[in-house]
Amino acid sequence: MDNKSTTEQREEYRRDLAHGLPVKLADLREKLREKAKREKKFRFYSLYGHLCRPVVLQAAWKQVAANKGAPGEDGVRIEDVNRSEETLQVFLDAIRKELETRSYRPGRVLRKYIPKPNGQLRPLGIPTLKDRVVQSALKLLLEPIFEADFEDCSYGFRPGRSAHDALECIAEALKAGKCAVYDADLQGYFDSIPHDKLMACVKMRVVDGAVLKLIRGWLKAPVVEPSEDGQPPKIRRNKKGTPQGGVISPLLANLYLHWFDKLFYRRDGPAHWAKATLVRYADDFVVMARYISPQVQKFIESKIEEWLGLALNREKTRILDTRHTGEILDFLGYSFRYEHDLYGRNRRYWRQHPSRKSMSREREKLRQMTGPKQCFTPLNELIERVNTHLRGWKNYYSKGHPRREMRQINSYTRMRLTRHLNRRSQRGWHRPDGMSVYGQLAEMGLIYL
Repeated sequence: MDNKSTTEQREEYRRDLAHGLPVKLADLREKLREKAKREKKFRFYSLYGHLCRPVVLQAAWKQVAANKGAPGEDGVRIEDVNRSEETLQVFLDAIRKELETRSYRPGRVLRKYIPKPNGQLRPLGIPTLKDRVVQSALKLLLEPIFEADFEDCSYGFRPGRSAHDALECIAEALKAGKCAVYDADLQGYFDSIPHDKLMACVKMRVVDGAVLKLIRGWLKAPVVEPSEDGQPPKIRRNKKGTPQGGVISPLLANLYLHWFDKLFYRRDGPAHWAKATLVRYADDFVVMARYISPQVQKFIESKIEEWLGLALNREKTRILDTRHTGEILDFLGYSFRYEHDLYGRNRRYWRQHPSRKSMSREREKLRQMTGPKQCFTPLNELIERVNTHLRGWKNYYSKGHPRREMRQINSYTRMRLTRHLNRRSQRGWHRPDGMSVYGQLAEMGLIYL
């Protein structure tokens, strides 16, 4: 094993400990990672026994409880299990007994719909609390195995990687002259993954029959659709896809597209003969090169649609050259554009800033946070909520050149809070003599980006 692989494994081990995993579990994950890294074609055949270990189930429960998800179809809530140490132990012991006796069966998945920024609805599948714990436990075992194979171009839902890393890779590619972009949009990715092909991907590394049976059960679990007008809920079985909302779904989704990454960076792939760069965050990806030739386009579309059996959204998928005036690349909430120097100098630079959609969503969020329904919220509490939200927004959008957008959000926040203060009283809001609106809001504790 080379020094780089050893260093990466040590970092992963330290990260496991930093995330609160017990030493025994961190040791187990390191051994699985080392075995997978050292023997690229080894297939793991004895994982189910580790799944039943109390240390694995307890760590899985901590992760599920920390996510504070909604209850599943059976109505069991995290608060119900966390009521006392005794109720938690009874809950975990029951799961372990079902796993040991091979009597565990996946429950039904509750379908929920959440609004998307474009006004459409995103379907989520919420497994029961018990299923989420078992999925989290299995993810703890499978993650180090598959992580040993994943390519560096993949950033979404991976330990030690973030959206900022993907954005930095895009910025570096643009500076290197790879300004032609194939901006892909997969249509309903999580709901369209073929089960047979996904299971074939899993079997490339895992041949434990009991583990494979668990994954098949989660993929084919009945889905309970919400009822309308008092009608009984509709129950259907999934023929394809992995529920977007399941704990193990992001790992399986990454695993399936990993094979596209692998083909792309193979010796006969576009990374070599077109010097192209692939940047993927879950199901969002861009291919960047000096020129997107018909051969590159054909490679992407044939592998995605014909080989993987997925669908590209042709209305949103596009090819652009970011060097042309007015062309903007949007990715993960950021925009990249080639702009003229602000100070009139004869030069241009790559500007990275929050996209228009991100700005619109932020204004809408601030509008809701300071709307008429908040008139009875104490001012100190309201401003603290706004401050917490603004800090989180700034943490994500502080990369690149966001100064203009930060100023716009500052101005919008002050305007919204001024309206809110005037709305709280029939007589309007009267600030102290000699003090500006901004000064009064600052005295109240409002932060400025």
